[in-house]
Amino acid sequence: MRHPFLIAGLLATTAMPAPLFAQAAAVAVDEGDIIVTARRQSERLQDVPASVSVLTEATLSRAGVVNAAGIAQLTPGVTIVTNTAEIGDTQINIRGINGARDAESSVALVVDGILKTNTSVLNQMQGDLTQVEVLKGPQGAYYGRNAAAGALAVTTRKPGDMFEARGRVSGGNNATWSGFVSLSGPLSDTVSLLVSGDYRRTDGFFRNTGPIAVAQGATVDQYEGYGFNARLIADLSDRSTLDVKARYSKVKSGSINFNVAFALPNTAAAFGSPAFFENVNDHPFLYQSNIPSAGNQKTFEASAKFDHDLGAAKLTAWALYSDVKQDLIADAAVAAFGFFNSAPECRASVAALTAAGFQLAPPAFLAGTPEASILGAFGPTTCDGTQYQLRNQRDFSAEVRLASTAGGPLDWSVGAYYLNINREVGVSLGYDKGQGILPNLFNGRTSSNPTEQLAHDRFRTDVFALFGSGDYKLAEPLTLSVALRYDRELRRVTNLVDPTARNQYARGGNKPLNVGLDFGPLLPQRAVYEQLQPRVSLSWKASDEVNLYASWGVGFKSGGFNNQGSKATIESAFNAAPINAGLNIDDRFRKERSSAFEAGFKATAFDGRLRLDGAVYHSEIKDLQFFEFYAGPFGILRVVSNIDKARVTGGELEATVQVMPGWSLFASGNVNDGKIVRNTARPGTNGGKLPYTSDYTINLGTDVSLPLSDTLKANFRADYRIVGPTWFSTAQTGQRPTLFKLFLPGNLGTGDYGLTRREAYGTLDLRAGVSGANWSLTAYAANVANRKYLAEVIPAPEFGGSFISPGGRRSFGLEAGFNF
Repeated sequence: MRHPFLIAGLLATTAMPAPLFAQAAAVAVDEGDIIVTARRQSERLQDVPASVSVLTEATLSRAGVVNAAGIAQLTPGVTIVTNTAEIGDTQINIRGINGARDAESSVALVVDGILKTNTSVLNQMQGDLTQVEVLKGPQGAYYGRNAAAGALAVTTRKPGDMFEARGRVSGGNNATWSGFVSLSGPLSDTVSLLVSGDYRRTDGFFRNTGPIAVAQGATVDQYEGYGFNARLIADLSDRSTLDVKARYSKVKSGSINFNVAFALPNTAAAFGSPAFFENVNDHPFLYQSNIPSAGNQKTFEASAKFDHDLGAAKLTAWALYSDVKQDLIADAAVAAFGFFNSAPECRASVAALTAAGFQLAPPAFLAGTPEASILGAFGPTTCDGTQYQLRNQRDFSAEVRLASTAGGPLDWSVGAYYLNINREVGVSLGYDKGQGILPNLFNGRTSSNPTEQLAHDRFRTDVFALFGSGDYKLAEPLTLSVALRYDRELRRVTNLVDPTARNQYARGGNKPLNVGLDFGPLLPQRAVYEQLQPRVSLSWKASDEVNLYASWGVGFKSGGFNNQGSKATIESAFNAAPINAGLNIDDRFRKERSSAFEAGFKATAFDGRLRLDGAVYHSEIKDLQFFEFYAGPFGILRVVSNIDKARVTGGELEATVQVMPGWSLFASGNVNDGKIVRNTARPGTNGGKLPYTSDYTINLGTDVSLPLSDTLKANFRADYRIVGPTWFSTAQTGQRPTLFKLFLPGNLGTGDYGLTRREAYGTLDLRAGVSGANWSLTAYAANVANRKYLAEVIPAPEFGGSFISPGGRRSFGLEAGFNF
């Protein structure tokens, strides 16, 4: 056999079972019941009047799930885009509501009862996981801000009164290594401590094949990171408990993992070059940048939670401090606009590469001078410029909650919440002198990397909220649940760009670094956003095996500010002749509101061996927040716009059957019909599909765990995940003007984005191994067939193309685990 290790690897992977199977694999409580805290109280999963998918400790461990990306893969109706642009860049979509990049998340992350605010931590490891609950639909009334699409409620291990040690280590292809260890035990009769650490590194799947020595061979999607967690629990009395946690992590990674696929059909026909009009799914990825990309992230978090039993009620109070710093460096994407054509470094690099006979990826080509060449984005010349981006956030939050514990027909809770955010965001375009990137938002004209364009702002937010809930048993089988939350957010923005600084080349040179400053000073702004978020549900326990429910709720995401000067930039670059794009972009984006209805059932049969969950839902969304990326004569710009009205209708079904002890089959599926009803931000997009929303997702699989002897078990898991067709932009049909109209005659500069939909794809994961009482050895392989698919497509309609990022290719390896 020529490839024994590969064949062994194909026998296993971090396969991810459907959530219903996760329920079947849960630790039994009261004859198999699963206990969840989906509504901020402990109750049986079967009794919760909402769609909740649960991943128990056994499932998390055996599937190798450690972050939100793994959780999303398990869950119907949930998709994720993460780490395509930078580390910490995560967008989770649940039932058609997506978390827009540069806005707030649509999915709340709640870890051990504490709400985390920074979207950059969504896909981080959160410690020693013991259970994850995925709640779908608006959850703000129960879980707070930014839960318009749902919530991830994560539970981590508590230190106990006995010493415990557990961990795992793995190695795989692409120089991939990872490890995790957790140690816990008592410090005294009333105090216990848990400490854990994790490490992961990989060279990734893609390499830079360009001719520039400093970048040649560099990995594009590399990753190296480590983290430490500590948790101390002290019993202050027989009624009071203090839970203190701290976490530190550091990551170095790749960034801007994108190629460009052009969308110019008339140009393709005129020049006989199909590469000018390319189906994004057929693009051959090629990285030729003269600058190796890199990203950095540092995270520190500390929290304390106090619980006190008052007898008839329980008082809970917590506070959280979070400090996340991240930045990236990468090649820029402005060579096509001729910013730096007159710069000596640009001209010299084009001449040198032409003389060396180097060929660019079609349709780009070199012809001695920048003017005679066609230069794409992220190329080997210095004509692209450089980019440096920074996103730092410090936040402090606190909550106090009082909840009933006495039982009876009425359960209730009331509380208050406060949050302060201090966020700094900057995007800088630099002049590439061939001497690398200086990692600063502003570099002077005499430096080795002068700043040519800059968006740089400080955003401050203060949030105040009041909330309450009540569950009342109208009759023995019928329960009414009502929850209400009021949020008030005060947002302020201050522009930090020096109005006296001038550039050398961009927009003709000697211009302010921010286009908005061309029209006057960028003054501080403030805005207040308020919203009531009710949620009402009715559940009917038809029998011990069947529960029916219906619910309605309101979702909310606060409005906010783009980098100041965004409106002026778009108006001057795209809304003037000859492009006349008619875009409606502002320095401020509106709050997002949704009204969601759901009806469903939960059923078991054959003594719990068969489980069925199903739901149908309908959401009306106003001012859906959507991320837009623009590239043009101003450089690059990231903004949030609003889709005035959108609508989503869909359904889900999950099933698992225990064929025999140790062998289960599972399946789950979701269908989404998301529609843009009205969108004044971009004309001609009414009636299109909702961006980032897959038409369907399907999970199929099996799990087998059978004894080999009294002390050994054989384990096998297979999971097949299908993701349906997905649009990523509101621009889907019709021809649209692009910047190429500035220098191409007739309609050669017209774009068509009908080929930017990601096709449906499926990935097969396998996992197989043996385990004893305190150890396990497992071979794994993900994406066994090495299916090539796209992680993200970011159309830039006025640019004339899309920025596309590839999904992960086949990975395989071995993992060893221990537990004492």
